[in-house]
Amino acid sequence: MNVLQVSAEIFPLLKTGGLADITGALPAALRSVGCDVRVVLPGFPAILADLSDSWVLAELTAPWGERLQVRQGRLRTLAVDAYVIDLAHLYARPGSPYEDAWRQPYADNHRRFALLSWVAAQLAHGLDAHWQPQVVHSHDWHAGLTSAYMTFMPLTSLRVATVFTVHNLAYQGVFSPACFYELGLPYEAFAVNGVEFYGQVSFMKAGLYYADHITTVSPTYAKEIQTPQQGCGFDGLLRTRSSSLSGILNAVDDTVWNPATDPHLPSPYQVQDMAGKAYCKAVLQQELGLTVKSDAPLFGVVSRLTDQKGLHLVLDALDALLARGGQLVLLGTGDAHLEALFKAQAAQHPNAVSVRIGYDEAYAHRIFGAADVILVPSRFEPCGLTQMYGLKYGSLPLVHRVGGLADTVVDCSLENMAEERANGFVFDDFNPQALERAMARAFALYARQPEWEAVRGRGMQQDLGWYSAAQQYAARYQHLCA
Repeated sequence: MNVLQVSAEIFPLLKTGGLADITGALPAALRSVGCDVRVVLPGFPAILADLSDSWVLAELTAPWGERLQVRQGRLRTLAVDAYVIDLAHLYARPGSPYEDAWRQPYADNHRRFALLSWVAAQLAHGLDAHWQPQVVHSHDWHAGLTSAYMTFMPLTSLRVATVFTVHNLAYQGVFSPACFYELGLPYEAFAVNGVEFYGQVSFMKAGLYYADHITTVSPTYAKEIQTPQQGCGFDGLLRTRSSSLSGILNAVDDTVWNPATDPHLPSPYQVQDMAGKAYCKAVLQQELGLTVKSDAPLFGVVSRLTDQKGLHLVLDALDALLARGGQLVLLGTGDAHLEALFKAQAAQHPNAVSVRIGYDEAYAHRIFGAADVILVPSRFEPCGLTQMYGLKYGSLPLVHRVGGLADTVVDCSLENMAEERANGFVFDDFNPQALERAMARAFALYARQPEWEAVRGRGMQQDLGWYSAAQQYAARYQHLCA
């Protein structure tokens, strides 16, 4: 089964969030179940720099008239064959892949990511004479136009199936209707039954409408996005497509996230010998100027600082956490007002609160290695990888019962403890009081170390690997091709 993966990011070459972790791990996972996977990516500098043995597969003219090259080669770091769009004018820029240094979206993002989908469609239509995909699997709004372009291309004898994965429905790739005329799609595509979304163009909607099958990154999120509360305006469309919608839970790459082999940790550890975790905690406390106390539960946050992530609840509950003797370490970046509020708390409580604004992959690993509890109180969460990393590293996740958080974390209630299913702490009502009650359960369990260690060990031994997810994707591909 030949599969072409279409995405804007891929770990470890380019990452702004969990999307890159998934698109970086999925090719190898699919190879383990018999798929031949290649990737197509925008020519961001970090991606081009990793492309080895490359040559120009084709020179093309974009729908709006710009000339570009499609380079073919192999990504050294990932050991995967790749097609990369070489057009420095669009991709060799400062800032993130999507925003400039002032956190403003680039004005021509519609061109930058339409081109990714357009090139993927050319590859599906035979651009590479030596390799033909049977399935094109595109990820999130950046690649949402892929199936739209494929729908309106001339028919060939080989039908290529399309899969579109929603990683976060809230980010929709919405652009002015004037942008439509640069995309190279026929006029009939700008309609309710097409890419039009409240008078504008939505790349996300294109994927939802035109793809043969839609997947989301957890079973619960697949149900939630069919409701007005979490459908982000697409719930009606998604209900009509419910028979072509499924949730496949994300997984964790054990070669990257494994406390026994993690090079970022000051000491490795595993479930049979947790001394290294205590050492990781003491080292981080000392480094950050926190009071070095083994019996002070250390709560960790590694997150984008946005309202979606529920971090205002953490701010509201922070006094209660500190009053019980807990500590907080946070790494993240995002909304300026949340950054300022957390920095103010760190200044007010330097022995108990540490805040670092930005993103640092190695430091994130060290937080997971040191923390006793990982906080993920998201308002909504398509899947969430943070809670899975917490489980792998023996940092019990404390989560709001939504999306993939509900699919992976079982609360330490008495009945769940008795049935040996508990692996963390879960609250239902999205308010500070519910979060504080879950924190109180965490403190109570931490005071009973034998029980804490049993729950922690159970979480660390969960199967969170990619094999099951890869099997589900491969089965879906086979079904579509059949």
